[in-house]
Amino acid sequence: MEIDKAIRESDDRRLKTKYNNAINVIKRALALYSTEEAAFSFNGGKDSTVLLHLLRAGYFLHRGEQSCSNGVLTDFPIRTIYFESTSVFPEINSFTYDTAKTYGLQMDIIRSDFKSGLEALLKAKPIRAIFLGVRIGDPTAVGQEQFSPSSPGWPPFMRVNPILDWSYRDVWAFLLTCKVQYCSLYDQGYTSIGSIYDTVPNSLLSISNTSNKEKFKPAYLLSDGRLERAGRVKKISPLDGTPFPAVNNGLDSEHSHRNRMFTASVIGVGDEILFGTVEDQLGLSLCRKLHSIVWLTSQTAVVRNDIDSVAEEVERCKSTSDMVFLYGGVGPLHSDVTLAGVAKAFGVRLAPDEEFEEFLRHLIGDHCIGDRNEMAQLPEGITELLHHEKLTLPMIKCQNVIVLSATNAAELDKEWNCLIELIGSDGCLVTTEPYSSKCLTTNLTDVETAQRLSKLCLEFPDLYIGCFRKSRQGPLVISFEGKDPARIESAVEALCKKFHPGAFSEAN
Repeated sequence: MEIDKAIRESDDRRLKTKYNNAINVIKRALALYSTEEAAFSFNGGKDSTVLLHLLRAGYFLHRGEQSCSNGVLTDFPIRTIYFESTSVFPEINSFTYDTAKTYGLQMDIIRSDFKSGLEALLKAKPIRAIFLGVRIGDPTAVGQEQFSPSSPGWPPFMRVNPILDWSYRDVWAFLLTCKVQYCSLYDQGYTSIGSIYDTVPNSLLSISNTSNKEKFKPAYLLSDGRLERAGRVKKISPLDGTPFPAVNNGLDSEHSHRNRMFTASVIGVGDEILFGTVEDQLGLSLCRKLHSIVWLTSQTAVVRNDIDSVAEEVERCKSTSDMVFLYGGVGPLHSDVTLAGVAKAFGVRLAPDEEFEEFLRHLIGDHCIGDRNEMAQLPEGITELLHHEKLTLPMIKCQNVIVLSATNAAELDKEWNCLIELIGSDGCLVTTEPYSSKCLTTNLTDVETAQRLSKLCLEFPDLYIGCFRKSRQGPLVISFEGKDPARIESAVEALCKKFHPGAFSEAN
């Protein structure tokens, strides 16, 4: 069999080890599941191309040479699943169909969304296991092993991941050693291919030339595999240059940057908070700290120790808030999924970070450092480490998302003070012009004040007008906040005129 022969004749010992391990996983799976019960998910990318040829070799070795003529694989009965999309590159489509024809693949083409299409296929076919080209560092790979049942909420099947521990370098070593065809986009500088809307050639492979048309080296020449996804177009956060969202507190575009109202989201990660086992003090403290630098906390949330839950909340908040602050779920435990969730929200993978690993080495020693040290894996291509002499480990910033490692108020105070020093002056966490505020108290009932307060809010939309009671029997406190003291005084005067004299008194 040509694939097995090419690897056996190679001098690359690492590739031989990776190949043998992957073949063993495939042979184990084929011993557990019949060819009718197994399927292969193919998307035309480099990882699934590697997996296709590993499956061909593994099936050949599983069946034995007696079933093939002259060491050539004459049939490949494992069902192949291809999710076709209108947003896929034409080159990917062409390569997929050409490959299917070349190797006689039995294609099941699904044109609906991934989940519903898979549900329909598994209802129609007796599929119990699906071979996937997932590698460690991919957003979907966290928590998976070589054999992993499908996630809750998905149709039941066994995910088989033969190349889970393969690196970018391993993938290209295999493709080049075996001299198999791969999608032509990889020779045009694309290193990781998504849709036509979020993928461009990797700028690290750009070739300087005198012509106007930019040229790129092929993907296999990328020296640092951690930057594989640098060609994925990332959503730009408000602080990276796009128009700022929502609340402007009545200020128009002629006012300075420091007069704008900045918004933040605060996300806590922890089942222990949701179960009521631990009291959440960090969220409250962060809201106070943000208010002290005149930022508006637009939303707070606590989510489970679940990658999808974290990813969904971060994805929602990072596009509507200037900054997002996360706490909890950071570390080496199975429940520490915050960084994996952030990576998934940005559509990038987790990858080992040598700089962060060096900090960990000094902190916890060599015994916890290695290829699969989850603490040293950070969202690829979007992570900035914020160093401060008072911190043992740098803080993690992923575009407009800050991941805090604090577990108590004292640790949060230290991280916050360092954060203000590090990014408080570069526009990321700028302190804006201070609020002006005023509080009134009254013994009027909520019913008596409700309608007129509502009208007041419409008359002064540039101010924050809040109401609360410290106790049900206590006085009603009405607070006014904004950037213009004169507007606050006008609002207070307007409110007092709506009621009888002496109805309100100023609170200290």
